[in-house]
Amino acid sequence: MDITDLIPGKALLQAGMSIIDKLIPDPEAKAKAKLDLMKMQQEGQFKEAEIQMSAILAEANSADKWTSRARPSFLYVVYILMLAGIPMGILFAISPETAANVTEGFGEWLKAIPSEITDLFKWVMLGYIGGRSYEKVKGVAK
Repeated sequence: MDITDLIPGKALLQAGMSIIDKLIPDPEAKAKAKLDLMKMQQEGQFKEAEIQMSAILAEANSADKWTSRARPSFLYVVYILMLAGIPMGILFAISPETAANVTEGFGEWLKAIPSEITDLFKWVMLGYIGGRSYEKVKGVAK
């Protein structure tokens, strides 16, 4: 039996403990970090994170295809942009000037998106996240 089995909200706590085990090699620092984590959990500082985690899991398990696919679809776009660095690295090795031109062109393309649109996107996402969180806390949404 693990010590975290005795604590409510143990899934999030166990995840935190696992991260501490992987990131902190010093046994004394590791023990202190785990103790601090348990204190935070006891003081209720995990409640917000638990609510956010439950909202993410509920959305992922939703029967509504738009809800369950929205976050993964956005992440796929980010992954594609990150993976584009591989061919860009190869292009840079072959022709640094061409790679620089492509990078500059992409940057200019992003700058061409009106700030009103990016601001609107930010507010829509904040509203969506806030609304979904409120629904989860109130028990309105599944």
